[in-house]
Amino acid sequence: MGPRVWCKPELPCDGRGCQAIMSEMLQPDGGRAASADLSALIGAAAEPLPEIDDAAFGRMFDRFADARVVLLGEASHGTSEFYRARAAITRRLIEQHGFSVVALEADWPDARVFDAHVRRRPSPVGADEAFTRFPTWMWRNEEFDAFLSWLREHNRDLEDSEQAGVYGLDLYNLAASMRTVIRYLEQEDPEAAQVARERYGCLEPWAENPARYGRRALSGGYSRCERAVNAMLREMLEKQMSGRDGEALLDAAQSARLVRDAEAYYRAMYLGGAESWNLRDRHMFETLESLLETKGPKARAVVWAHNSHIGDARATEMGTVREELNIGQLCREKWGEQARLIGFGTHTGTVACADDWDEPTQIKKVRPSMAGSFERLSHDSGAERFLLDLRPGVHEAARQALVEPQLERMIGVIYRPETERWSHYVECRLSEQFDAWVWFDETRAVTPLATRSEEHDASADETWPSGL
Repeated sequence: MGPRVWCKPELPCDGRGCQAIMSEMLQPDGGRAASADLSALIGAAAEPLPEIDDAAFGRMFDRFADARVVLLGEASHGTSEFYRARAAITRRLIEQHGFSVVALEADWPDARVFDAHVRRRPSPVGADEAFTRFPTWMWRNEEFDAFLSWLREHNRDLEDSEQAGVYGLDLYNLAASMRTVIRYLEQEDPEAAQVARERYGCLEPWAENPARYGRRALSGGYSRCERAVNAMLREMLEKQMSGRDGEALLDAAQSARLVRDAEAYYRAMYLGGAESWNLRDRHMFETLESLLETKGPKARAVVWAHNSHIGDARATEMGTVREELNIGQLCREKWGEQARLIGFGTHTGTVACADDWDEPTQIKKVRPSMAGSFERLSHDSGAERFLLDLRPGVHEAARQALVEPQLERMIGVIYRPETERWSHYVECRLSEQFDAWVWFDETRAVTPLATRSEEHDASADETWPSGL
């Protein structure tokens, strides 16, 4: 959350001005009447969804299948229904509509383990280390594992060019990315590999804890790291433009891009403001863009990421107050109506999360949504599970009404219910943020899979991709 202006200790202005908030507080009946009207509009426009495991669930999303990119959100990183729903929609888009790229809010080198698994290729070097860092439950959970098992079976008898792959968009795994570039060059160009070692040597002391590099870089003297990683990326992209060695070169070139962007990200992280967020989301968008260019003009992608990344930032407090952009905005700017942004929400239930970064996984109760939020409006519609199509001309009365700013809840890997209003709610314009809103009134936490770093029977990993 960005900085806030306080007009008196008990009254946060929250970007709208004290007078507006005081007016709402002095007219509670009018506010309740307006909310009831909005909930009624949502209820009238909401299309009931079947159970997620029903084949009819995926068919409800055929209306978005003509897009180049379908972005599927989540209101938290630890909710079972969001993972299962995205899996059902993605299965439909792959099986019936020819989508071939599944792009995750996950690190590129880690996700290569998933891709090798679903396409029955040799596991990458270091596969046993994939997704063992916080937050492990985000991709190591039973719900996502079930989707990977389905995709592996789907790809079984298909030609390589027809198989669907899994890719990571994120930039956190700096060490593995540097190793990928060097390993590729060791096989293709040993002299270039030695150059890469020298260039990346500047970052090597911080490769396993890059946040320390960002803190040290504030003192200056590290511009040579920036120059070195930029030079390495330029050379890898030149190799990629030669058209040689498809998948392996794509992996190495994208890893070089990740190192370049991660170096900038960790420097920017300590400067505050929007720069680090914008660097990260631009990196994720450019990775997606590169994947589609590599796969060819007919390639189409499904993106799995948090609502805060896939909803158009221009329709949120993130963009209007904090000057942040995101993948959803960048996709709309590039592909227009060929990018479809689908958000997810819930009223209450449980969620897998942590109290703070790098702390143990917990299962916490999700507080009932706040009055004045889109979640409360959806809950008060009385529908347990629905799809709300927000595209122009479909349910125009509801769409127009939901242009008005309301609060929207966003739970990441950290959940602090004791400060929920200030930690997890932002003001948004729902019908401009998303093309559709998927609602589950009550949800439950994902079921995490154990990792080798935890105390458990080692055989528990045997069915997870890196154990194969």
